[in-house]
Amino acid sequence: MKLANRLNLFGVAALLALPANASAETARSLQREFPKLETAKSAINLRELQSGGVPRDGIPAILDPQFLPVSEATELGSDEPVIFLSGTCGAYAFPYRILIWHEIVHHDQCGVPVAVTFCPLCNTSMVFDRRVEGVVLSFGTSGRLRHSDLVMYDHQTESLWQQFTGEAIVGRQVGKTLAAVPARIESWQRFREEFPDGRVLVPPSWGRSAYGRTPYEGYDSAPSPFLFQGRMPRGIDPMARVVRVGTRAWSLAWLRKNSPVETMDGLRLEWREGQNSALDRALISRGRDIGNVRVTREGADVAFSVDFAFAYRAFYPQGELVK
Repeated sequence: MKLANRLNLFGVAALLALPANASAETARSLQREFPKLETAKSAINLRELQSGGVPRDGIPAILDPQFLPVSEATELGSDEPVIFLSGTCGAYAFPYRILIWHEIVHHDQCGVPVAVTFCPLCNTSMVFDRRVEGVVLSFGTSGRLRHSDLVMYDHQTESLWQQFTGEAIVGRQVGKTLAAVPARIESWQRFREEFPDGRVLVPPSWGRSAYGRTPYEGYDSAPSPFLFQGRMPRGIDPMARVVRVGTRAWSLAWLRKNSPVETMDGLRLEWREGQNSALDRALISRGRDIGNVRVTREGADVAFSVDFAFAYRAFYPQGELVK
């Protein structure tokens, strides 16, 4: 399915013809869907929020994930991307063929309640600790975007959270930030070779999506992002991938040429071939090779993400970008 058809499917195409402020949110429109949301508490101008073309939970999060042993998983292509966590309780992989349709998956990793998240429009994957001041939160998709990035909401207070940064942006939780959990984004083959006793997320029994196919065919080679009203970055293609650690970033193209890279503060960034783009061909297993990235410090994984350059600049306009 071409991207334009996908947008029509979710009713977003019509928004593209409207002025930027026509689809912007107001306190009244938000509270119709989120009656507990305290809109008076906001870290942003509410008009920065846009409809993504679907209502609250129109993209359904997975709250009760099911897993299979690696040895029993036969659907994934060798170079398909997965984001995974490992620890004393074992290793768990979350395939993008599922994340691309659900965007948020809840999980308990060795006693830590986490949310595994993916925003296809920004290409941003982040894993967050769901505990805030001793309370375990659960999350859903709000149907809203900000800077083309997924805006989540928590079920407890209906506060809105920015997936790119983990910050609460509207509601009772404003001023709080979810802690990022180190995770790795690599190919299915690399995961199963390193963790043959690991487990992999399977589609929910109630799921009706075309798992294995992307609804964003051709998006990462588009000339510009969808539903983004900000300034485009200078000196780099807006749809180029960058590797982000904190507020710093390195273009994927630069890292590919210079890998491995070691920074003055002890980071080690590595690139290796063999991972499909989830936003290229209709079948994710046939997507072009964008490679595997690993970021460590003294051998331990460090939280990072691989974002589109336009999104990185939107959230970190003064951030250091090596390109």
